[in-house]
Amino acid sequence: MTSIKEDEKKEIPEIIHDPQTNSTYQRLRFFGKGGFAKCYEIQDIATNQSMMELHKRRKAISEPETRFYMHQILLGVQYLHSKRIIHRDLKLGNLFLDDDLHVKIGDFGLAARIEFEGERKQTLCGTPNYIAPEILTKKGHSFEVDIWSLGCIMYTLLVGKPPFETSTLKDTYKRIKQCEYSEGIYLALHACYAGPWHSFRTRYAEAIVNNNTLKEHYRIPSSLRKPAASMIVLQLQSNPARRPSVDKLLQHEFFTSGIMPAALPLSCLTTAPRTDQLEGVSVHRRPLNEVNGNDHMVMVVDSPLKRNANAAEPRAVEPTSHRQNLILLRDQLASLLHSKLKCRPECLTDELSDPAAQPLVWVGKWVDYSDKYGFGYQLCDESVGVMFNDTTKLIMLANGLNVHYINRQGQEQYMTMREYPQELDKKMKLLTYFRRYMTEHLMKAGASVPVRESDGLSRLPHLHQWFRTTLAVIMYLTNGTLQINFQDHTKIILCPLMQAVTYIDIEKNFRTFRFSTIEEHGCDKKLYANLTYALEKLNSVLANKLC
Repeated sequence: MTSIKEDEKKEIPEIIHDPQTNSTYQRLRFFGKGGFAKCYEIQDIATNQSMMELHKRRKAISEPETRFYMHQILLGVQYLHSKRIIHRDLKLGNLFLDDDLHVKIGDFGLAARIEFEGERKQTLCGTPNYIAPEILTKKGHSFEVDIWSLGCIMYTLLVGKPPFETSTLKDTYKRIKQCEYSEGIYLALHACYAGPWHSFRTRYAEAIVNNNTLKEHYRIPSSLRKPAASMIVLQLQSNPARRPSVDKLLQHEFFTSGIMPAALPLSCLTTAPRTDQLEGVSVHRRPLNEVNGNDHMVMVVDSPLKRNANAAEPRAVEPTSHRQNLILLRDQLASLLHSKLKCRPECLTDELSDPAAQPLVWVGKWVDYSDKYGFGYQLCDESVGVMFNDTTKLIMLANGLNVHYINRQGQEQYMTMREYPQELDKKMKLLTYFRRYMTEHLMKAGASVPVRESDGLSRLPHLHQWFRTTLAVIMYLTNGTLQINFQDHTKIILCPLMQAVTYIDIEKNFRTFRFSTIEEHGCDKKLYANLTYALEKLNSVLANKLC
């Protein structure tokens, strides 16, 4: 029997894997110790992702999505400030998302309570890209540091990178201290308005957006609309006294100048939502938190069945970067495999896996009927797609109702199984056939997936290219994921955005490892061979300009 003293020396791993349920948990807070055990809080890594993973997969997101997230974050910070608590480490990595994409603020390790009016904390704390200048200059800080961090978060969501990020910590701190946003701001503002600084304080946000000189100093991208740009600038003020409170930010025109969805689909974690459902919708509806309990809750997007006359028209989607993602992945693999990589068995243990980098979408089943119609596949969420021989595509969501059609030019058209253009009748029937075949012959029967309000906004990644070799089937999805299913039933799913590979071995163990982890610890010969094969095929695809 292990003695109590020996047991106390055992360190509880940060990542805990349960082989019986194939679940992975992260160790969090230490609750306490009894006579024979220690008690910790743990969380299922597969179901509580942070907004950092959203940022890595999507980079910049749309204004409606930003409103959806920022409104929730502000309400959370409003509650904290009402309890006189400053978080002091607000950042994407500390904002967690549940299965409904509701934001949960976490990690209160640096939080502090303001004990009396006017108290200024002196501790140097925070995360470089989000830290406020008054913390760095040690002038004392209070609630305003959270407002600064919120500005950095909003900028990062809309632009795709933090506002003060540089290649070195020294340069980042220099930008923050000098507030590069406002370097020379006094002279620039003076050129727009006469009089002392205080006389135009209430109007300067508008000047920042309208004046090119100011826009340069504030480095606000021209793609941002005026309400978004002005709200960012209001939060990123070098003088904390000039930053608005959370209450005032919640009343900013950014939240009323465009649509704010009441819900978002999980597909938004990897793919932008449907723009047709976010355009032309009334922007005067009340925010969700203002709907009282006696009213019927109304979603602020149209029902997928209530489409206007133009909704069936093909719509151009955002520019894709398929080739760029493949080049990025090729370079990552080349760097990994050309390093002094150790090949040894059982070096990649479950503790080294990183479920946060696990792909959100991958191909679970596939059917090659390309000798007649095309290639059918089922994604992990039970949605089904067909890439027809004429390169057009159909994707049916897991709810069995919403359908997306992609024509040869890559334009998307949205419809339902009940309402679709007559010319697509044959392809819709083939889609149904593929789905029925895979349900009956290839995948386990499961509970039907219900229709959700947010399904009308869903845009799933779909198959962009596929080909077969003597050793494998290779599938490339529009979200940058490259999946290779080998004949020996091992599989790898590569993601350049997360810089990770998911390895499904012969025993069907599903584990995700960062490239940096493999470089440090090595991998077994089979995974090494699979990665080498992937690099070989990537070089071939890029050389022959097949994508």
